[in-house]
Amino acid sequence: MFVKWYNVAMKSQPLADRLRPNKLNDVIGQKHIIGQNQFLRTVIEKDQPVSMILWGPPGSGKTTLARIIGSSANFEFKEISAVTSGLADVKKVIEEAKNNLKAGRQTILFVDEIHRFNKAQQDAFLPHVEAGSIILIGATTENPSFEVIGPLLSRSRVVVLEPLSAADITEIILRAQKELKLSKLEPTAVELLAELSGGDARVALGGLEAAAAISHKTITTNDIKQAMQKVGAKYDKGGEYHYNLISAYIKSMRGSDVNATLYYLARMINGGEDPKFIARRNIIFASEDIGLAAPAALNLAVSTFLAVERIGLPECNYNLFACATVLAKSKKSRSVADAMGKAFAAAKNYPDAPVPLHLRNAPTKLMKDLGYGKDTKWEPGFKHPKGFLPEELKDLKIFTD
Repeated sequence: MFVKWYNVAMKSQPLADRLRPNKLNDVIGQKHIIGQNQFLRTVIEKDQPVSMILWGPPGSGKTTLARIIGSSANFEFKEISAVTSGLADVKKVIEEAKNNLKAGRQTILFVDEIHRFNKAQQDAFLPHVEAGSIILIGATTENPSFEVIGPLLSRSRVVVLEPLSAADITEIILRAQKELKLSKLEPTAVELLAELSGGDARVALGGLEAAAAISHKTITTNDIKQAMQKVGAKYDKGGEYHYNLISAYIKSMRGSDVNATLYYLARMINGGEDPKFIARRNIIFASEDIGLAAPAALNLAVSTFLAVERIGLPECNYNLFACATVLAKSKKSRSVADAMGKAFAAAKNYPDAPVPLHLRNAPTKLMKDLGYGKDTKWEPGFKHPKGFLPEELKDLKIFTD
């Protein structure tokens, strides 16, 4: 019975596609955006889609949610992938969308992996999003702040999806077992599969399908291990491991532990992290944690980012490891970072403190007569007797050596 089902299943589409929800209430996880009164649920229930970028890790439900949004009978739904489509495909869809609009029907265009389109390709969407010819829904696993052009980003709502929790993955696995009448699953096998899937529903269902193929009457933990091939190297770009490892990397540099720094750097690279992301964090670290203790560290970090951008993997690993080693070994100073915090706090607490008259610009005679710029001299190191801060902040101390 089971073998017969599996032989039929192998000839059809993958399990993850067959079980893809087509109704919002069947979607598991992402309650922060599809829960009661949350943004995406409201958009879908009111049938008022807007241009948006769905940002989240693989297998978190981006494509599923886009298709549910596009299932409305009031809109034409078109779907392309930036991996397999080019500018010609984009132009063709946009022409179809214009014709639809003339007929009184708007088009929802779903672009999967939108970050893979270059600037020119992304630019092609702008006038049509503005004109209302298309409602654009882009899906990306990469931070849209860096991978989607600013003008397009400003015209879209960014919706952040989270990695599915182990509980979410477990629910998906058990639903698949029930709906497809699979063999019995050992509880420990379910737990292991949920853990190894790394928050990715597609990985979990793919592993379940493979385990079902090799099991006998009961799917065991050993079946799961064989199906998943390996137990190690957990990493989910944009998810928990992503944040945990970059945090450990930064804290290790902050603690001047070179060994730990390079270990976490290697784990991120092995896990498929974007090297530009690591290089950007190095730039921030150089100013935030090293600062005035070694100002040249910022130049090194920026140069490393440029090298990573131009060279790419695997050769840019030399640049990253060299930079990380220097940053970890450098003396540290948070004087600038601490001063920045105090400055922002003062600006927030005193947002309208008047600029002292002697510091104001005086382009007219009236302003000069009112005391604007009085007794201020144009010379290096000039000290005005009244100081440079507003009266209510005259004793403020922001920066300390």
